[in-house]
Amino acid sequence: MAIDIQTVRTTFNEKLKNILTSKRDDNNSFLSTKDYNDVIEQVKKSKMCLKTVGEAKTMKDYRVVRKYDILKINGKERLIRSVDEKNVVLYYVKIDEVFDILHETHSAIGHGGRNRMMAELKNKNCNITNETVMVYLKLCVQCQKKAVHPRRGLVSKPILESTFNSRAQVDLIDMQSQHYNDYRFIINYQDHLTKYVILKPLKSKRAEEIAYNLIDIYTLFGAPAILQSDNGREFVNSVINELHIMWNEVKIVHGKPRHSQSQGSVERANRDVQEMLAAWMGIGRTPYEAMFGCTARIGLMSSNLPNDEIKEVITEEDLEKITNEPITEEDEIGN
Repeated sequence: MAIDIQTVRTTFNEKLKNILTSKRDDNNSFLSTKDYNDVIEQVKKSKMCLKTVGEAKTMKDYRVVRKYDILKINGKERLIRSVDEKNVVLYYVKIDEVFDILHETHSAIGHGGRNRMMAELKNKNCNITNETVMVYLKLCVQCQKKAVHPRRGLVSKPILESTFNSRAQVDLIDMQSQHYNDYRFIINYQDHLTKYVILKPLKSKRAEEIAYNLIDIYTLFGAPAILQSDNGREFVNSVINELHIMWNEVKIVHGKPRHSQSQGSVERANRDVQEMLAAWMGIGRTPYEAMFGCTARIGLMSSNLPNDEIKEVITEEDLEKITNEPITEEDEIGN
């Protein structure tokens, strides 16, 4: 019998309303849509007040800016907790968003219990409570069935990895001891079938930054059906959730290594990358310079023309004027 999600949603919202009614106004974790928008406007007003010289500042202005901030995503303003030194973005949830967030999170972690739910939710949201999680779990039909019926033996199913980029692995290489230009980590993205590797530099391990770089990969090669990592399911789920926010059409599920050789391939690639980078940094030359014995061409900046004249060049006609030579088709082919 199919589960009527709308019925579950209605029951949950009624129970949530009863919980909120029983609490004092100053002890309410959630905001109505109106309150949410009012807080956003207050944050804007307080931030402007604190920036304006001669404007009277109040304790409320300082308190609001210390607690809240605003992040614009796809043209929409989202209320977030003021970012601290850890540089982690945590969103405030509106009352009418609570059920959907709990439902999506619960499904993504395979119907995990309260502790796993809270661990996952705290990676992204700052005002979801244990109490509301427990209300949702008691309404989950599948969880109630699991509690009544004993588990059966697991049935092995084939995994989708017969084509390129159907299953992918992602791992992080820690380069903090040899960081360069604030880049401290490297994404090692590997196709499970072909072992094709793509590397991307990172300044942090934040899910948002990892997801942003994965989108860059997916727009070139497409997105896999399954994404796995040795960093743990919570790590993968937080990345997948961020991917869905940035690109809501993409649908990826989390995976786990089916055998030790699977993750071992990524770990070997990690060592190879670290050894190559160590060799590159040791000789003080780029791979291009080591291979060809000269620096890579970087357009007009590689020419003998004066830099001040290069800056003024926009078109091919401009280039002909400063070189006093027409650019022929043979020149272009030769380059």
